[in-house]
Amino acid sequence: MTHAAQQLTVAQRARHAAAALARSGGGGRKTLLIALAIAALLLALLTLAQAATPAPANSFVALDSGRDHTCTLRDNGRIHCWGNGAAELLEVPAGRYSAVSAGEWHNCAIRREDGGVVCWGRDSNAPDGAFSDVAVGWHFACAVREDDGAIECWGTSGLGRNVLDYGQAEPPEGKFSAVSAGYLHACGLRESGEVVCWGRGSFGRTDAPEGFFAQVSAGTTHSCAVRESGQAVCWGMNNYGQSDAPSGVFTQVSAGAWHSCGLRENGSVECWGDDEYDQSNPSPGRYLAVSAGTRHSCALSAASTSCWGRRDERPLETIAPPTSGVVREVSGGGGDTTTPTPTPTTTYTAVSAGGQHTCAITTSGAIVCWGRDNHRQLTDAPSGTYTAISAGDEHTCALSSAGAVSCWGNSTNDRTAAQTGTFRAVSAGWYHSCGIRSSGAIHCWGRSDGNRLAAPSGTFSALSVAASHGCAVSSAGAISCWGGNISARTDAPTSGNYSAVSVGFAHSCALSSTGSVTCWGQSTNGRTDAQTGTFSALDVGEAHNCGLRSNGAVVCWGNSASGKTTVTAGTYRAVSAGTQHTCAITTSGTVVCWGSDTYGQATPPR
Repeated sequence: MTHAAQQLTVAQRARHAAAALARSGGGGRKTLLIALAIAALLLALLTLAQAATPAPANSFVALDSGRDHTCTLRDNGRIHCWGNGAAELLEVPAGRYSAVSAGEWHNCAIRREDGGVVCWGRDSNAPDGAFSDVAVGWHFACAVREDDGAIECWGTSGLGRNVLDYGQAEPPEGKFSAVSAGYLHACGLRESGEVVCWGRGSFGRTDAPEGFFAQVSAGTTHSCAVRESGQAVCWGMNNYGQSDAPSGVFTQVSAGAWHSCGLRENGSVECWGDDEYDQSNPSPGRYLAVSAGTRHSCALSAASTSCWGRRDERPLETIAPPTSGVVREVSGGGGDTTTPTPTPTTTYTAVSAGGQHTCAITTSGAIVCWGRDNHRQLTDAPSGTYTAISAGDEHTCALSSAGAVSCWGNSTNDRTAAQTGTFRAVSAGWYHSCGIRSSGAIHCWGRSDGNRLAAPSGTFSALSVAASHGCAVSSAGAISCWGGNISARTDAPTSGNYSAVSVGFAHSCALSSTGSVTCWGQSTNGRTDAQTGTFSALDVGEAHNCGLRSNGAVVCWGNSASGKTTVTAGTYRAVSAGTQHTCAITTSGTVVCWGSDTYGQATPPR
């Protein structure tokens, strides 16, 4: 019923959650000194355990809860559905998928290979074309088209009447990045960050508040969303307190029937509203996503799912993916024998891992990109000879051999606008881009709020930008940062001599002239932990870091979801950390990637 809770979300969310401007770093931690000391000790132990345990093969990357059933998506593209309901709800059509949404009477998913929508259950109808997001409501569904970001909705009559009479299948015009379908209404997240809802407006469920948001979820008679600041807000019916969102910072929220659940920064789940079946009493743990159904809820980690609430005849399962051998999907997904990826033979001089795509420069200077193409991140890669490349969340920028900058992909807020003059470096963030001119001055373009474009004056040799902040190294080796200061991510060290800097969503790292690494900002999952030894290169992803040692070994640390910190054995000469995947260039020049491969972003071409 709610929008599919995906790990990127948290990037796909995640992708927009990364735009937060003023999150606090406390995550709702207790203030009592004794409790704080215990919490710090437990967090340290958990971080060590996560760092020591590789993410399992076929990790979970998304889940969505319908009326009395739940569906999950693994990073190998397989869907598994279970719970109560008609058999056809649980019988997933064979194939590989990139998104899934569970409704009351039917489910829909997006095929990985072509972006087509596949639906099963009481209504298997779906429009033609390629889509980037899909959401199933009550007898209707909506999806976001890949080519123009428009929302298309469709449905059938139910209970002897036309349930589409409320206008829920008549979305507004415009470009959207996400959609969520509820009972008789739906909500969409515009690429600009505003939320708009349509359909039956009783109880105020379609009265979306003003502002910029990272994620939205439409429930039965209420809706919830996460602001770019991390604040959760709900509107609509509030008879059980389902619209009384608690204070604090959230990365994702899910509106169910009469209750809501949210995911905190530290991975814990908090639910509010109706609790008749314990659906608002979450299982303790650290999770990547949460989904509230009608009378139950489920949360997702890379290795398993955890559900609570009404069980009826069939228990709510806790399932874990196999770690090797043959993957067997019990709900119609078909068996799939794990096959090693062919070793790439093309050689490269540079690689950059972005949100859900990757780009690299071949030894001849040509650009090659792979992964998701919903904003033509792959299709519009320019021809010519290039020396440097930077993949952002949904766009990429490259530096030609003549010093010209070319950008392509999502053009919202002019982040890919043509730039005049010559540059010596370029960095693509999530909503903006920055470059260092041949004079050493920094020039930025794209989304301007939150001081994203307010780069310092002076002469610089290196820079990096991400969601809403950036950092640069001056010609004297000092670090300067600008933009939103979530979790003190712009509080760069005031002393020392540095040669490189790289920034993520809420933290930053720098490489000193002696090869040591220093990180600051949000410390969750150990992403700012000090690293011993010396490094020759460093790159920061959304929530993890990777460094290259002088002997060619790659070391990654921080958030380990999807196996993005589990380094493939080898000797390397470059490394790039993306949102949920990592890529590196071997000493022989081939590219190797690990982590999430939902859109093929971790499968380099041969």
